[in-house]
Amino acid sequence: MYQTPRFLVFTLVCLLAASVSADEPKWISLFNGKDLTGWTIKIAKRPLGENFANTFRVEDGILKVSYDGYTKFDEQFGHLFTNLAYSQYILRLEYRFTGKMMADAPHYVNLNSGVMLHAQPPQSMRYDQGFPASLEMQFLADEGKGERSTANLCTPGTHVEMGGQLVTKHIVKSSAPTFPADEWVRAEVEVRGNDEIIHRINGVEVLRYQHPQLDPTNNNAPATDQIEAGGNLMLSYGHIALQAEGQPVWFRKIELMSLEKQ
Repeated sequence: MYQTPRFLVFTLVCLLAASVSADEPKWISLFNGKDLTGWTIKIAKRPLGENFANTFRVEDGILKVSYDGYTKFDEQFGHLFTNLAYSQYILRLEYRFTGKMMADAPHYVNLNSGVMLHAQPPQSMRYDQGFPASLEMQFLADEGKGERSTANLCTPGTHVEMGGQLVTKHIVKSSAPTFPADEWVRAEVEVRGNDEIIHRINGVEVLRYQHPQLDPTNNNAPATDQIEAGGNLMLSYGHIALQAEGQPVWFRKIELMSLEKQ
């Protein structure tokens, strides 16, 4: 009886494994651990691309938001945008709070940061605009005043739907626990275009919502310019942006897995 040579069986197994591996989605790093290549800075009251007072910096492989070069905050809310826009993906990163908020920053920014999803391009923001039209996965830490869940949803210039109902309030709380400020926390968000977005903390789902969209009713919202420029009301894609809103914070291990069909 004829038997397939062992070396041929081994070769076929290796080829099959390689084929399966090639089809599997891969994590790509959005942060190279050395500099801000691949990112664009926009700080309110500052020109596009200006890294005022070295707000965003890379030290020891960590992307840090720092205010040691500021004399006052003066509502200079900042964001660090990916150069590319994304639609279908999973984003994961780790964050940790450090230091104290700027004294003249709004009280709510204490131990507060976040990552913006489906954000408008930084080039489209007004000179003094504080926040991009986007969906924020909000990061919070314990202030010693009771429960303070992280991974909430904030909606600058946007709305979402939950259970088929339009949600117009600015903050939707998650089911995540409260973490100490100095603890590294692993955040993950699954973004499915306009269909659904899921927040996870340390691998556990804490919030889910659907059909992100621009808010056409608030003339002062960041969405106004996007709507007037003919932007689609329903948000299916956008930039990812890390926040700098007056509280020092560190980020690391910023990675993305595309869910786009090949």
